[in-house]
Amino acid sequence: MKYPLIFVSSLSILTVFSAGAEPRTFEQCIADIKVDAQSAGISPSSIAALDSVKPLQRVVELDRSQPEFTQTFADYFNKRVTERRISEGQKLLKTHGALLNKLQREYGVPPQYLLAFWGLETNFGGYKGKMPVLDALATLACDTRRSQYFTQELLQALRLGDKFGLPFDGMVGSWAGAMGHTQFMPTTYLTYAVDGDGDGKVDLWNSTEDALSSAANFLMQLGWQRNERWGREVLLPKNYDYESLGREHRKPLSEWQALGLTTVFGHPIPTAPMDAALYLPAGHTGPAFLGYSNFEVIQRWNRSEFYALAVGRLADRINGAKPLKVAPPDQPRRTRDGLKAMQQKLIELGYDIGAADGIIGSKTAAAIRDFQKRNKLVPDGFADDATLNALGLDVAAISSK
Repeated sequence: MKYPLIFVSSLSILTVFSAGAEPRTFEQCIADIKVDAQSAGISPSSIAALDSVKPLQRVVELDRSQPEFTQTFADYFNKRVTERRISEGQKLLKTHGALLNKLQREYGVPPQYLLAFWGLETNFGGYKGKMPVLDALATLACDTRRSQYFTQELLQALRLGDKFGLPFDGMVGSWAGAMGHTQFMPTTYLTYAVDGDGDGKVDLWNSTEDALSSAANFLMQLGWQRNERWGREVLLPKNYDYESLGREHRKPLSEWQALGLTTVFGHPIPTAPMDAALYLPAGHTGPAFLGYSNFEVIQRWNRSEFYALAVGRLADRINGAKPLKVAPPDQPRRTRDGLKAMQQKLIELGYDIGAADGIIGSKTAAAIRDFQKRNKLVPDGFADDATLNALGLDVAAISSK
């Protein structure tokens, strides 16, 4: 799909150009959204908040921005699972112990996981964002790239005023409209936020009790399994064939044990009646992880595999676990254009991976594994230098430390 172009004028009036349609100004867009809001039963007082929204050029820039180089697992992980964050999480584990234990009893989510989400989302409330939420959502709603999604989020943000009496001028957050300690989007806030401190309000900005209670409720509703961990780091046998990688290849733990996977201490992995998938975020030279059902729940909060691994490991470390047995290796970053070129090479070789978009999804990883196997490379689905060289790409030109 090709998206229309978006322009922001020097007068800060957003104009949306859509193929086959007349340009629509920001003001016209907001007028249309007001009609939608009336049809949706939102109160006139909340709809009136749209009278003062304004487009934010910075929001469009951030939405359009795409880093030239992709992040490696080491880049991502080491910036998030830090000794400082672990130490702060352990302090907060004591400070909020009574609340966290209460939430575990009620929702089934252990304290360390709630702290891990809190730590990753806003550094334990240290930075919750400063963008006016209605302005940000209105800007994105009037941008046809993802207009439908953000129009709905804007309507839900207005409903927050009706349901919880939130003052719209106090609603600040990320450039995409995520709010509070746990960075809930309006739909999530409206559906899952709860009054944790019993004051009759649901305030995810100023009430730690509300924020952590809402996070616990959200995770429970997403399917969090009581008395189960997220997963674990594992060690692979030297003769592992790499046939079963990623969420499409879940197996019972007994099968993983039979394949020779061990704990980081070299013991056979436990064989509880659970399924798991194997993840190699940095390829065969990096750490290996089994992700259980709760790993999938974490990905329903944020679909990023890196994010889910960081949440799981930060939770482990807050709970007293040692660092990873196999540290994330220092690997070169690849350019987006380089990854697109790699995908195009695979397409030319007959692999059905969809569009060459620079995003390494399951189809691209499967194609890489097959190519590696055919060329007698380690078939881990990771685009290392040897694989890129075998595809005929200029590795130096598309890489950076």
